[in-house]
Amino acid sequence: MKLLPFNDYDFKTPRILETLNEASRSLAELKGFANSIPNQHILINAITINEAKDSSAIENFVTTHDSIYKVLTESGFKDEAAKEVADYRSAIWHGYEIIKEKGFISTNVLVELQGMIEHKKAGIRKSPGTKLVNSKTKEVIYTPPQDEKEIRDLLKNLENYMNENDDEIDPLIKMALIHYQFESIHPFYDGNGRTGRILNVLYLVLNNLLDSPILYLSNYINKNKGQYYQLFTEFRENNNYEEWIIYILKGINETSKKTIELIKQIQNEMESYKKEFMTKLPKIYSDELLDALFFEVYTRINYIENKCDVTRQTATTYLNSLVNAGLLEFEKIGRESIYKNTRLTDLLSKF
Repeated sequence: MKLLPFNDYDFKTPRILETLNEASRSLAELKGFANSIPNQHILINAITINEAKDSSAIENFVTTHDSIYKVLTESGFKDEAAKEVADYRSAIWHGYEIIKEKGFISTNVLVELQGMIEHKKAGIRKSPGTKLVNSKTKEVIYTPPQDEKEIRDLLKNLENYMNENDDEIDPLIKMALIHYQFESIHPFYDGNGRTGRILNVLYLVLNNLLDSPILYLSNYINKNKGQYYQLFTEFRENNNYEEWIIYILKGINETSKKTIELIKQIQNEMESYKKEFMTKLPKIYSDELLDALFFEVYTRINYIENKCDVTRQTATTYLNSLVNAGLLEFEKIGRESIYKNTRLTDLLSKF
């Protein structure tokens, strides 16, 4: 397998530069727009849930928003696909916190994230037999390196490339190459795709192109899965790096615009909800309570207790009043009292 940095490639072709300019503008607009809103954690939470769902769906862990929220908020709720999604979201946050603290992406970080996703500590592949298979057609696309030493040497080369900023290659182009190289190495027995997609956003944060983990290509890849596998193969077999890079850059451009639209719709929904809340229940309204209702689509009494610093009785009164006003829906599952913001659920399920 070829080592990075691929110095013999021309990354300044007219088509690459044109697509790069569009992607860079859209990503910068997303970063600025996200930083301008006061409720960033609400935004990040909603987007990471959607990303976890879309990324897991690529690997055939298909579930619903409803099941995901129940896994996140209800003790004992069982849905394996939804649990996979919830664990993936936890891995995103964990990776983000490491990058913000250390300012470095290491092989050990990737191993740790993969372990969170797969619930195993198998680490780097040691035994041969792994193949890259199209999850839709089951066709064997590629047989990655099989020797553990070669895999580790390739990962060390990738690690150096990710954390080296002295070259003149734009970080978005490097992200496309890093994604290709990581998936080509395929260092783990399972979870390579999901780990690689988390790596994408961590690299953007590492290079200050985003301040929070809010841009993900999984939805774009899902919609263009056939093209993804085709271009991955053409890069490897025919050195067609230009089309691969353009594909990734178009994904960044399209996804940035779509994420901005989602942010706007969440803001609009919160504003509309706020007006109705203040009209119907002015005595219990607070910004803290509004934020709590949009942070997780499903909430429980103790969650409102903690977020709003009120007694359990007061939290229960708040939530039941919101149900009676048509602002929340109530579900009783086992011993759990669950309150659902269906307006946010409906909004997120459209993206």
